[in-house]
Amino acid sequence: MFFKLIKKIINAFGYKLIEKNWVKNERLISVKTFFKLEAFLENLFLSHQINTIIQIGANDGVRFDSLNKEIKKHMPKVILVEPIKSNFEELKINYDKQDNIFFENSAISVDDEINYLYKVKESALNKYDEHIIGLTSFNKSHLIKHGVKKRDIVIEKISPISITNLLNKYKISQFDLLFIDAEGYDGKILNDFLDNCKIRPFIIFEYVHVEHSILQKVLNKLIEKEYLFFRIDENVISFPIEKKLNSFF
Repeated sequence: MFFKLIKKIINAFGYKLIEKNWVKNERLISVKTFFKLEAFLENLFLSHQINTIIQIGANDGVRFDSLNKEIKKHMPKVILVEPIKSNFEELKINYDKQDNIFFENSAISVDDEINYLYKVKESALNKYDEHIIGLTSFNKSHLIKHGVKKRDIVIEKISPISITNLLNKYKISQFDLLFIDAEGYDGKILNDFLDNCKIRPFIIFEYVHVEHSILQKVLNKLIEKEYLFFRIDENVISFPIEKKLNSFF
């Protein structure tokens, strides 16, 4: 009775209790499942479907990076986009022996609306785990909800560039994989790309931090443009209907 009362009160304020077993079971399945993002990517490379990549939010190229191994093994042409200067310098070091990489120290932005990002200040990095070290966002509350103290958050000015201007800058008329991890800004980048570009690559983006209404628009546009999609862990995997995934389906 007490639990039901608390649940009603929480619902009245617009929140919802998540069943504990559901969360634990989701994590367990994600860890144990055969169908992982890395396995999917490996299959694409082995079937020679990936020759050119744009990775938005490349971070340092190592931490929690699903593409690093395949890029170094298969040597596709890659544009790595990373706005934070310290991450960008590490990114260049981690790929310093490859001449198939182009480095872009910018943030992909719609109408230049992103010209700064929040990050954990250098002197406080030792307080947090590896995941937090690489965490940056246009939204300060995104860092706070991940456990970062307000006093440890600083602003870094960055250079914005639109996805279409990025393609023009590197003279890209065709590419095979768009990989986005932009800590919640993924949806706006994708809406802009789908509205203004006719190229039809595989698209992989992290959906968990995207605002619900924006994600809804993205998925509707993917359907409208005849993309199929499914979820692996925190990512949506999207591909045009003309692409072949025979070894998976």
